[in-house]
Amino acid sequence: MTVLVTGGAGYIGSHVVKRLREIGREVVVLDNLYNGFRKSLLGARFEVGDIRDEELVRSMCRRYRIDAVMHFAALKSVGESMEQPHRYFQWNVTGSVSLTRAVMESGVSKLVFSSSASVYGSGGREPFTETLPLRPESVYAATKASVENYLEWCSYLNLRSVSLRYFNAAGASLDCSIGEDWISTHNLIPKMMRSMITHEQNLKIFGSDYPTPDGTCIRDYVHVEDLAAAHIRALDYLDNGGASLAVNVGSGRGYSVREVIETAERVSGRSVPVEIAPRRLGDPPVILADCSFAEARLGWRPTLDLSRIIQTSYEWHLKYPNGYQ
Repeated sequence: MTVLVTGGAGYIGSHVVKRLREIGREVVVLDNLYNGFRKSLLGARFEVGDIRDEELVRSMCRRYRIDAVMHFAALKSVGESMEQPHRYFQWNVTGSVSLTRAVMESGVSKLVFSSSASVYGSGGREPFTETLPLRPESVYAATKASVENYLEWCSYLNLRSVSLRYFNAAGASLDCSIGEDWISTHNLIPKMMRSMITHEQNLKIFGSDYPTPDGTCIRDYVHVEDLAAAHIRALDYLDNGGASLAVNVGSGRGYSVREVIETAERVSGRSVPVEIAPRRLGDPPVILADCSFAEARLGWRPTLDLSRIIQTSYEWHLKYPNGYQ
């Protein structure tokens, strides 16, 4: 099996590419390097290009005899999406339509899509299950929900897909070869690492008066290695004839911002300089995954806890203080 991985030079995509190669799958990456880094591919086959270039996608499908697609390529900043909705729908939705049309015309019938738990919005109850209605509360989330909906309709045209709804992906590879560059992310853990290691700036805690035990938001963190394993299980599921579905991928365990900071200080022996900032619009108090459906349908469950997330992230950032630069 040869897998085309779009956005494979990005944070999550690169870990999936690494895992695919480790288990002996043939891989080719398509990435425009807007959010990705060539070095993160560790020598994997790679072409620079855009998923909206349908002729390029068809050409790659022919040349590499592509059997399946893993689709990560997308713009990913919630705040930026609210300021640039046209751009986000053009890149994330129109781009996904162009990609899907091109691969389907090339005979590809299996696709794993990088979606997001943000499609649930505030959810209304925790933990989130796949039966909740989709109520995206940002342009970014709306683009993910739109692509999921589009893929459902494509299943009638023989494209079977698994949409993986990520919760908070974090950590670095267990061999410390790739990780999440803090230069190109807005996520808590790499930002915390930067504050802790460099002390260039305080880590902002956005709100300390939420209705949670310590007043800070609670989130579900899943190790990127576990996330990569979920993609392999999703691909195997499709390869065995599985029908299209959407699946939560999280840990099923929630940690507050303060708990994450305390874990980092315990693992590293360093202090994290913090400051309290006002709440951000749209941040719900708790986001937590119910992952029982993933275990039932894909045979997947997470194996690495928050301490391992922090440890691998810390070790990678110490080894590569300038990231991929």
